[in-house]
Order: sequence, then C-alpha cells, then structure tokens
Amino acid sequence: MIKPVIDKWHAYLRGQLPGGLDELLDDNVVFYSPIIFTPQEGKAITTLYLQAAVATLPGDQAASTSAGSETPTGSFHYTKEVLGEDTAVLEFETTMEGKYVNGVDIIRCNEEGRIVEFRVMIRPLQAVNLVHQQMAATLERMKPAD
Repeated sequence: MIKPVIDKWHAYLRGQLPGGLDELLDDNVVFYSPIIFTPQEGKAITTLYLQAAVATLPGDQAASTSAGSETPTGSFHYTKEVLGEDTAVLEFETTMEGKYVNGVDIIRCNEEGRIVEFRVMIRPLQAVNLVHQQMAATLERMKPAD
C-alpha cells in the first residue's frame, strides 16, 4: 500500500505531481519536525513545512564527491528506501553550505493512499543547527504579507 504513495512523493519532488501535496496528504496528517518539539497537525501546516523543507534542502549545486573524501556532496538525494505495508523509511543526503546533511523521512499512509504521518530526522548536530536556521528563514519568507 505504501509503494504508490512513495512513487507520488518522488513525482512531487520532481515537480511531476499535478495535485501536489494536496493529493498526497490526508487532512489530518501529522508532521514531526527535527527542529520543533510539538507535532504539527493538519494538511495546511504540514504543507507549509514540507514546501519549506523542499526549498531549504536542495543542497549545494555541484553533485560530486570531494577529492580525497568519501563524504558525498551535492544536491538532495535519497540513498536508501525501506518499504513496509503502510510505512516507508527514506534515507537522504545533501550538503548545505559545505556541511554534510544526512537524515530520514519516515512516511506512513492510510488505506486511501494518503500520507497520515511524516517524520523527519536529521544528523549530525551541525546539520540540525544549519537546517534550523535556514528553515526559519524560509518560513519567514513564505509568510503572507500583512
């Protein structure tokens, strides 16, 4: 049941899902951020956080491995995918401001094929701090003008 949902998630990230997040997310979805202590409940706030994450985590432009380093650098990409019945764990890597960012998206769907839980975990600590700073700035820019 999760595979078609993850296929749609990948299509969304490629800009190929006409319905966007509205098509993917359940009205009562819960978003767990690596930064914010409390779960964020509902489609509107989850959409805002996921759009900010996509804008924040594209990574540095050059996708390559640094000379003499085994640490990959470059744009956001998934490195592993583990699928269960209704849950997927997608490991990702990117670099931001030259810092390595590694994390997982844990996505759970309902029987209707909509995401009901989206949990993001990031490491190492300096990556968490950088993502926090950049997400805050991105969310501020996304606020409607008063």
